[in-house]
Amino acid sequence: MMWKLHQSILGGDEDDEESLVYDESDGICSLSPMQRIYGFAALLFAGLVCMFLSLIVFVKPIKFAVLFTFGNLLAAGSTGFLLGPGRQVAMMFDRVRVYATAIYLGCIVVALICALWIHNKVLTILAIISEICALIWYSLSYIPFARTMVSKLMVRLCDTEL
Repeated sequence: MMWKLHQSILGGDEDDEESLVYDESDGICSLSPMQRIYGFAALLFAGLVCMFLSLIVFVKPIKFAVLFTFGNLLAAGSTGFLLGPGRQVAMMFDRVRVYATAIYLGCIVVALICALWIHNKVLTILAIISEICALIWYSLSYIPFARTMVSKLMVRLCDTEL
C-alpha cells in the first residue's frame, strides 16, 4: 500500500488501474495526486475533530447529534478526494452495499431531523445509536465476508434456544 502511495505521489506507473489515488480526467476536478491526499487528510481530520468535539457536548444530545453527524459526513466524504466523486458514489451504490448505504444515509437524515426539527433528546439519542450501527454495517461492507462473519457471530451470541 505504501509503495502504491509512493508511486502515485511521484507519478510513476501512470497506467496502473489499481492506483491508490484514482485519476478522473473528466475536466471537473484536476487536482494532482498530492493535492488529493492533502484534501483527504484535511477532510478526514476535520471529521475526526467534529466527532471528538461532539463527545464534549455529549450531555446535550442535540448538539452532539449535529456535530457527530457532520463529522461522519466529512470523514465519509474524505475518500472522495482519493477515489474521485464519481467513483465514490459508484462504490457506495454498488449492488453489494446499496442497502447499507441507503440505511446509513437514512439514519443520518433521521438523526438530523430529530435533532434540528423535532428537538426530542430521546429520539435524537436513538437516532444517533442507529446511525452508529448503520455506519459500522456500511463500513463492514468494504471488508470481504465481514458482514457474514458479524451476522453469524450475532446469531450465536443472541441465540436463546434452551
